[in-house]
Amino acid sequence: MSSRLADASRLARALVMALVMAMALAACGLAADTDATPRAPVGAISAPASVNAAAIRLDPPGPGNPGVVGLPDAARPVDTSRPDVVIGAGSPASCTSAAVVAAVARGGVITFDCGPDPVTIAMTATAKVVNTSSIVVLDGGGKVTLSGAGQRRILYMNTCGHAQIWTTSTCQNQSTPQLTIQGLGFTQGNSTGELTDGGGGGAVFVRGGQVRVIDSTFTANRCESVGPDVGGGALRVLSQFEDRPVIVATSTFGAPGLGNTCSNGGAISSIGVSWQIFNSRFIDNTAVGIGANPARPGTPGGGNGGAIALDGNRFTLELAGTIIRGNTAREGGGAVFFVSNNRSGEMSIISSMLEANPSLGFETAGLPGIFFLGARPPQPVDSILT
Repeated sequence: MSSRLADASRLARALVMALVMAMALAACGLAADTDATPRAPVGAISAPASVNAAAIRLDPPGPGNPGVVGLPDAARPVDTSRPDVVIGAGSPASCTSAAVVAAVARGGVITFDCGPDPVTIAMTATAKVVNTSSIVVLDGGGKVTLSGAGQRRILYMNTCGHAQIWTTSTCQNQSTPQLTIQGLGFTQGNSTGELTDGGGGGAVFVRGGQVRVIDSTFTANRCESVGPDVGGGALRVLSQFEDRPVIVATSTFGAPGLGNTCSNGGAISSIGVSWQIFNSRFIDNTAVGIGANPARPGTPGGGNGGAIALDGNRFTLELAGTIIRGNTAREGGGAVFFVSNNRSGEMSIISSMLEANPSLGFETAGLPGIFFLGARPPQPVDSILT
């Protein structure tokens, strides 16, 4: 008797389980198959695949190309939890151009309090570092963009500029000010017509001291459209202390339709300055000059380095964990133009991707998008160049 009861109990449980499974299948739109006709298994391909839209490569959100390579301490954000100056009082209206100009002139650690949402501050004057400042840290917290409104350069530092106070007899080789730009956006800067020290630097111009750019974004900035040496639609750097490299980390220069432009170095440019660029992106920047350098007869010169244009004698460029894509040079080096005049300069490419950077005039064989004259051609490591 007990055996028959147990069998009945097991049968009841089986019937209940079958009922539950049938209900679940029905809820998912899958009816129980009572037809004996063979059918393709769920998920099988019964017809050729069709393309509905072209695939696109997706970049990570936020600035740069984070996490590809480890960062040295000098490439990490500065602690700004105890600022010397706070721009704003909790609302967008309280964050003004005048407040930015005054804060940069004062120096120290500078942060923003413009409310919870991202803001763009239209600059009505260029913010200028005063050379008596030992440090200037400008931290937008990832929510602040400074706009030149297509009319002016946004940020300026020049240790050899008398108007900014000449503090040493070796202005081209002094350790301060130390400028750190982090968590900040720069857009629509325009240094056209600003020709001091050769001009360039549509958003930011730096001569002397030391500069770092961390977790920041530069879009739609521009400088002179022609000239053999002028460059840096976003950033121009000259004369760094003891030839120490400019550090750029986890930052973005350009975007589709929002690239930076200049005669040379659509994004960045320098003469005799070394760079370490980590986990960053250069997208859709353009060197628009024509005639190269030295300028061909009958031309104004320029057009080298769609994203990056570096010139001088002894200097280095390190690209690590960086994407350079869709940049164009009207002359040489759609991605990078690197000319060490005394052939002592060196370039390295590590864990990076350089793709679709047309050089409309010339480039180095075997290095797509690069024109290189230096100690020896770079040997890319764990990188893709197309």
